[in-house]
Amino acid sequence: MIRVLVVDDEELVRSGLRLILEAAGDIAVVGEARDGAEAVSAVARLRPEVVLMDVRMPGTDGLTAAARLLSLPDAPKLIMLTTFDLDEYVHEALRLGAVGFLLKDTPPRELSAAVRTVAGGQAMLSPSVTKRLIASYVDRTPSRAETARRQLSGLTRREEEVIRALARGLSNAQIGRELRLTEATVKAHVSRVLAKLGLANRVQAAILVHDADLG
Repeated sequence: MIRVLVVDDEELVRSGLRLILEAAGDIAVVGEARDGAEAVSAVARLRPEVVLMDVRMPGTDGLTAAARLLSLPDAPKLIMLTTFDLDEYVHEALRLGAVGFLLKDTPPRELSAAVRTVAGGQAMLSPSVTKRLIASYVDRTPSRAETARRQLSGLTRREEEVIRALARGLSNAQIGRELRLTEATVKAHVSRVLAKLGLANRVQAAILVHDADLG
């Protein structure tokens, strides 16, 4: 079972998310929280693998809670929930290390699939939503772009091909088909690239590519 904590200030939203996730059969909602402060406390007590957390909440908001949760030694995978698909707060959460975000009107099947994806160690980088948010809110000032290009300059040609494909929202299997590599080889390239660049996940890698204006 994948252990999930649901965080939202609206009880109706929390209840709806619980019903959807627990209907999947392989996901257990181990707790709920009404704001970021409760979320931090609940994570320490319940040890969920995945946290679904609203961005905008009274009291301690999602962004403040994200910074606290993602600084923990054994931090859970964090997916931000938002009503708006172009939300600068979500973008900041991605920079902090959140593995993605979902709109609150995400279809039930996609919501469950998203939880499975991040629990399995992959970031939520959807070409239709997440990539658009990254592209819209990345600050492409000359200094930031130049810094990003210097950081990427140490990659091999193959590693650069992989990270560019990753930034387009492709899965390991899709990258493998495009570059004629096995999925295991792609996975190894991705791990090596993240380690070489000092990045936590695929979303941060995609942001770096967009910072460099290479996406």
